[in-house]
Amino acid sequence: MKFGISTFVTDEGIRPDALGKALEERGFESVFLAEHSHIPKGATAPDGSELERPYYRGLDPFIALTAAASATKNLLLSTGVALLVQRDVLHTAKEVASLDLLSGGRTILTVGAGWNRAEMRNHGVDPVTRGRRLDEQLAVLKAIWTQDEASFHGEHVDFGPVYMWPKPVQRPHPPIYIGGHSPAARRRVAEHGDGWFPITATSDDIREMRASLAARGRTGVVMNVPGDADSPASLAEYAEAGAERATFHIETMPESATLRKLDDLAKLVARYT
Repeated sequence: MKFGISTFVTDEGIRPDALGKALEERGFESVFLAEHSHIPKGATAPDGSELERPYYRGLDPFIALTAAASATKNLLLSTGVALLVQRDVLHTAKEVASLDLLSGGRTILTVGAGWNRAEMRNHGVDPVTRGRRLDEQLAVLKAIWTQDEASFHGEHVDFGPVYMWPKPVQRPHPPIYIGGHSPAARRRVAEHGDGWFPITATSDDIREMRASLAARGRTGVVMNVPGDADSPASLAEYAEAGAERATFHIETMPESATLRKLDDLAKLVARYT
């Protein structure tokens, strides 16, 4: 099994280039950076709790990942997750392709439909339509990355024909992972995804997802699971169920504290690599 780290990179914590270098030195295979463009005043987490500072202090993930790319050679670079419905899809296509070019083909795009309805509305997005919008945007990205002259005519995205370069290094395009564990997210994995990136998952979830995808002829989808440092035995269970990667989420901390945390996690994952 491979191991990654997910986190918010902010102006108050470790720099993304220092984080990337530290991860690669400690044998971690990937990094997943969270995204929120902003947090409207008064907005809360899905459970009603107050949102912590990293939610509204995060760096733009693609700029942060570019900084991490400059300090590393092999680390895979991903959003975790990018809120694509709040983004201009044409700009995002160029950002992902540019990162893939500059990193030498190390980019993964992990996306989610999002949950902060107030944040979406500030971007002019109707939360009710976000799922259909996301499906269209994923199709748009693939068209732009794989076609010299791309067009798209949908309910939420309509353009064409257009030219856009650079094209990604990876062929046919950088892997697209789908975040979330709802029925809609699972359906989106089958229809659009190269990987599944659930917030929570059991080993049975992995087996059921594998079987569901296999029934649709999708046998190469990467299964990512949330790592739990307090339950090392679960890593073996996940691996047996068919998961390829476990990702540990770490809090946003200054560099010294982050390095100590990574040292502890590296000792844990060394047992499974």
